[in-house]
Amino acid sequence: MFEQVSNQFLSFGKQAAETLLKANAIASEGVEKVLDVQLKTMEDRFSAASELFTMASEARDAEAFKTLLPKSVSMVKDSGEKLYSTSQEIFGIVVKTNEALGELAKVNFESANGAVKKAVKAAK
Repeated sequence: MFEQVSNQFLSFGKQAAETLLKANAIASEGVEKVLDVQLKTMEDRFSAASELFTMASEARDAEAFKTLLPKSVSMVKDSGEKLYSTSQEIFGIVVKTNEALGELAKVNFESANGAVKKAVKAAK
């Protein structure tokens, strides 16, 4: 009797550890993807800002500043659009990660439920 209970606890502990490792891997992968998207966006925006700053630093008269204004407005518009698209992409990554974690939990719950039903039938 003791051995049967001990084996069930060991099996449960092993299954819980494996599930936690899988969940950690899924979450880490999701964080990695989010950071990658954010880093690419920051690089792109930094490049655009430095290009605009270079143009501004080279401007010497009022005409040069007049031509700079539409470019700066365009950069602000592009930055806003890029921020929106990046947030949508990150939201999609988070949703997919949560779905994967939910599926993992569902499989784990169904497997534990099957083991409990098997143990109950064996006890009868």
